[in-house]
Amino acid sequence: MLFGGFILHILVGIILQIQNWMARPTRYKVEGFSQTSFFSKFMIHTGAVILAFLVIHLINFFFKAKFGEMPEVMINGEMFEDMGLLVIEKFKDLPLVLMYVVWLLFLGFHLDHAFHSALQSLGLNHSKYTPVAFGLSRALAILIAGGFILIPIILYINQ
Repeated sequence: MLFGGFILHILVGIILQIQNWMARPTRYKVEGFSQTSFFSKFMIHTGAVILAFLVIHLINFFFKAKFGEMPEVMINGEMFEDMGLLVIEKFKDLPLVLMYVVWLLFLGFHLDHAFHSALQSLGLNHSKYTPVAFGLSRALAILIAGGFILIPIILYINQ
């Protein structure tokens, strides 16, 4: 279900970007300052980086768990696949840790705009409440991305 949601989101995002490009095939000669946020202008780009990250993430973890060799652990006389050990082993590699941190920063930027955009799409615009809602959505984006960033960093430091 979650994966289907990602696929739908990717397809709708690509379609909207193409419609946007087709609506104005010739760019302005002089870019003006507008109300468009920095992150809004680069949603398709951050989305492409996140898609590349998702593919590598699936290769590193999902496909390895489903089709590859997994480390095992014995608990109460029963053998289980140990995904935790796989994660710990992967994040001993500094380049991979740095790659995940950078990709998760892109995810944070993407989420920051996404939450703002979702609030606007739902019509939740009010001169008094919108700044508070945007502040909360920014805090949520930072919390999500920051929480995920902590995982590879802590695992790398504690090796």
